[in-house]
Amino acid sequence: MATKDQRRRQLAREKFQRQQQRRSVQRRKMRLRNVVIAGGLAAVLAAGAAAYAVSGFGGEDEKSDSASPSASPTAKDPCAEPAKGSPGTQQWKKEPALTIDSSAAYTMTLRTTCGDIGIALDAAKAPRTVNSFNFLAGKGFFDHTRCHRLTTGGIYVLQCGDPKGTGQGGPGYTIPDENLKDPKLKGKVYPAGTVAMANQYDARSKKGRNTGGSQFFLVYQDSRLPPDYTPFGTIKAGQDVLKKIADAGATPPDAAQNTAPNATVVIDKATVSKS
Repeated sequence: MATKDQRRRQLAREKFQRQQQRRSVQRRKMRLRNVVIAGGLAAVLAAGAAAYAVSGFGGEDEKSDSASPSASPTAKDPCAEPAKGSPGTQQWKKEPALTIDSSAAYTMTLRTTCGDIGIALDAAKAPRTVNSFNFLAGKGFFDHTRCHRLTTGGIYVLQCGDPKGTGQGGPGYTIPDENLKDPKLKGKVYPAGTVAMANQYDARSKKGRNTGGSQFFLVYQDSRLPPDYTPFGTIKAGQDVLKKIADAGATPPDAAQNTAPNATVVIDKATVSKS
């Protein structure tokens, strides 16, 4: 018959064994979790900028897309409450007739909840894109729309122009790609300050050209991307606004892989003017 000391030692051994088993299970779970996280991140990084570009800047009626890692919030929402109103629902079957003067200078002003952003539009190199923005802004198409995507890893852009706020909205028509050989895009880099079109081009299948609609992205830091997205403007005022938005970080991806900015970025009013 076991003595009390022997029984205590036996119970202690059994308790120790149970603790070791629990720790072993926890370590296995942690290793599995790390493998999953590392695998997911590796997939994103291995795909690189080109793969993100294929779908990450997909526009109207996109079926799926990828997302770069999103940043954790580093600040509270730095933006004001949106102006009263809701995005429009108007759609058009055809691209508007070309009415701008491609030799003139045009400026687009985005009055957002986070501050004003002034953009010099390149009507000479991207006349049909600028013409479309002139038309849509005149119709109030961009008013009260939320900028639905902020990328914060490898590619640094804020994407806007979707009245649905999901990455799947547009004006109902598409416009052709333009200015893809702009020398500013040398080295497959869209420099900070560039404003370019989103589209549905897939570099792997080489399908989806000329699918731009209303969605566009503002580059707040040099971003490595293939020259597949029409550059049609340059930010002349408001880089500090973009920095404020970026510093607030982005949310984890949603079902459509949109990484929404933590900042409440809403375009209260968009205007295009000729000077």
